[in-house]
Amino acid sequence: MTLSIPTYEDVAAAGERLRGAVTETPVLRHDALDAIAGARLYFKAECLQETGSFKLRGAMNRLLQIPATKRVAGVVAFSSGNHAQGISRAAKRLGMPALIVMPADAPAIKVAGVEADGAEIQLYDRETESREAIAADLADARGAVLVPSFDDADIVAGQGTCGLELSAQMAERKVELDHLICCAGGGGLTSGIALALEGTSSATKVWTAEPEGHDDWRRSLAAGAVQRNADGTRSFCDAILTPQPGEITWAVGARLFSGGHAVSDAQIGEAMRLAFRHLKLVVEPGGAAALAAALFALKPEQKGTDIGVIISGGNVDPALFARVLNEG
Repeated sequence: MTLSIPTYEDVAAAGERLRGAVTETPVLRHDALDAIAGARLYFKAECLQETGSFKLRGAMNRLLQIPATKRVAGVVAFSSGNHAQGISRAAKRLGMPALIVMPADAPAIKVAGVEADGAEIQLYDRETESREAIAADLADARGAVLVPSFDDADIVAGQGTCGLELSAQMAERKVELDHLICCAGGGGLTSGIALALEGTSSATKVWTAEPEGHDDWRRSLAAGAVQRNADGTRSFCDAILTPQPGEITWAVGARLFSGGHAVSDAQIGEAMRLAFRHLKLVVEPGGAAALAAALFALKPEQKGTDIGVIISGGNVDPALFARVLNEG
């Protein structure tokens, strides 16, 4: 089957479709963080997006394009939390039923967010069961639309609207970004942003950020072929623990990404503390991966440059956040 690979034009169309449907999140700066990084950093605070992450962008773009005749059967999605919340909120707005397949160890705050929007939840064991297979069976039984978390052209295009916003905000500041660093799980957000920048800021180099031991994008880009994470690799970055790049996102990333960064959980925890101290932001571990890369793992070519950093989510359990803050 031929893959449907999104383009800049698809991202631009999503931008028009989502006008007024998602929050335009701010770009923040802080001299203290620039000093740590040795570069000028511009933080796109998607943790302030409705539902607490960028995922609403892709969810709304995808669900808005489901024909009215198919909406009555609803949607099925699989996610550790942020995509789940994006789908459940978009479905609620559009009056559609939603069922989300979530791991049994998903953060309670994300489970609660899905339940608050009225979606059903099917729990699974991420070590022994396939969320994709469970979701596909449920969607087939219900006649519902299955909405993947990242490997979908409309999802990627919707996430790319974050890049459109950032590009316009930087133009207002009269700054052209030399680099952009974004967390990467399946790669939907990074791919969408790369497509957006291809049409608006083509000189900007796009880089991924991942936890050490779960750096499939970094290794794939270095090898020029998809690499899979070893079974059982763990990190507290629950939002970005996908096994490997998706087919659609790899098709985009292999062409547009410059490379990847890998950061430790300790560095990510310190990034969370610094975001709270200096930016007054609550950031979840997966959402802080790009910030950690910008602060502690820049490439030599990135030093002294203008760098966009995507802070992708803020849905962290209070107990975990308190523990991270107290470790500093």
